[in-house]
Amino acid sequence: MTKSIKDFISVLNQPNNIQLLTEIGRGIERESLRTLPEGGLSEHTHYENLGAALTHPEITTDYSETLLEFITPVSQSPELAIAQLEDIHKFVLSNINDELLWPMSMPCFVKDADKIPLANYGTSNIGKMKTAYRQGLKNRYGSMMQVISGIHFNFSFPKSFWQLMQKEVSNEQPIDDFISAQYFSLIRNYKRFSWLLPYLYGSSPAICPSFLQNQNTDLPFKQSNNGYLYLPHATSLRMSDLGYTNNEQSSLYICYNSLERYIEQVESAMTLSSKQFSSIGVKVNGHYQQLNSNVLQIENELYAPIRPKRVANSGEKPSQALKNRGVEYIEVRVLDVNPFAETGINLEQILFLDIFLLFCALEVSPELRLEEQQLFENNMDKVVMYGRDPKLKLNDFNQHKSIKEWGSELFEQMKPIATLLDTANSSTKYSEALATELNKIQDVTKTPSAKLLDIIVNQDEPLTEYALNQAQNFKKSLLEKPYQYFDEQHFKDRAKKSHADQKAIESSDTINFDEFLTHYFTT
Repeated sequence: MTKSIKDFISVLNQPNNIQLLTEIGRGIERESLRTLPEGGLSEHTHYENLGAALTHPEITTDYSETLLEFITPVSQSPELAIAQLEDIHKFVLSNINDELLWPMSMPCFVKDADKIPLANYGTSNIGKMKTAYRQGLKNRYGSMMQVISGIHFNFSFPKSFWQLMQKEVSNEQPIDDFISAQYFSLIRNYKRFSWLLPYLYGSSPAICPSFLQNQNTDLPFKQSNNGYLYLPHATSLRMSDLGYTNNEQSSLYICYNSLERYIEQVESAMTLSSKQFSSIGVKVNGHYQQLNSNVLQIENELYAPIRPKRVANSGEKPSQALKNRGVEYIEVRVLDVNPFAETGINLEQILFLDIFLLFCALEVSPELRLEEQQLFENNMDKVVMYGRDPKLKLNDFNQHKSIKEWGSELFEQMKPIATLLDTANSSTKYSEALATELNKIQDVTKTPSAKLLDIIVNQDEPLTEYALNQAQNFKKSLLEKPYQYFDEQHFKDRAKKSHADQKAIESSDTINFDEFLTHYFTT
């Protein structure tokens, strides 16, 4: 007999089991552009004092030299994850002169996208590959899409949690296979309910006109008195067709019903030739314009709102790591940078994500047919574009519901999850976080996208001016805080070691770059 979510909650609530919920692992990846005090994009290369972007475990770059990425270690405490992120911000802000960290997902003023510098990872083969991949992204989608910032939230349960679940359902698979299957069960529920996250946390309803780089758009933008473009009911333009998506991937169907099917289809996409991308060329006049002309150059190019992940060994592709050892954690990728939080994400968000993802893990999760998966993806598309429209209806297995109706249902279902996590942590913080988010379901003006539009449209404050004020205030506040988990010497030592590690990688190369790429794509 299939166990219900109530059954699992009852089991987890037992004294011998409840402590398993204190061992949930979390890691945060925060992206942010380095910005000049007047609002333009910094032209400074990655600061040497921050370390080598190729090898530093906590401070690196994403697409561009000016797009920083901060990575926290895995933590079993939401409060500690935020403290670690604050420490990283403090050190970085201490070492970038008068520059600021842009507190929005959509980029600051960019005069010429062609001049956005690609991230440089040195002269090693792996470093060159990372830069060539970014050259491919530039040629395929343009640089503006690539300097959009986001928050990635990594989440895992301890192995003992899954062992308890396996015992409860009398499953006799090898434990790693069971864990992978259960993470895919979580992912399917996430696909069904993930529209909730851009509604609650979408913070990019408006853009600087420079984002369009004088290109026409079919989107029905309105213009604020100060010239900024916005959609009246949008929540997250970052997650729309305007933002971090890939139209060439729209024909792909990535199945989330099993690890085997997922890997098979991702690997297939990496060998599927693209007529559009073939026209770019690969190595042109001695310079790589992309790694290859397939729909995906590498797996990281798959723009997905959630990914199953496994820490890869040196030289191991992500899909190989998953195939060899199964799913280790999931990566939530739909979160905008929170412009009202110093670190781009706050504690309440993490607490809610704990509730939401535990709910997705315990709720019954049927396999999804293609048309059902498309239906749920369409819900997401509607919410990012029209999420605050009171007339909007979403489709839940062909039941049409308003956000208030469906959201209220989900929050009622998540209440016991919040209580369970409160019991595990001897607190009331989870129930309080759930109540805070429920207020947004009941009152759309409390959503961050509504708050931001109120500032830009109703209060007539220019978007850039507001963002710069926030960035200055955040910088001042973070610099005044003491280090909490790391210290300054930790980051200085990390930076020194990362430079040495990069040089060691560069000196260890024994083949040229062409041979390296051939070997990479044939093994």
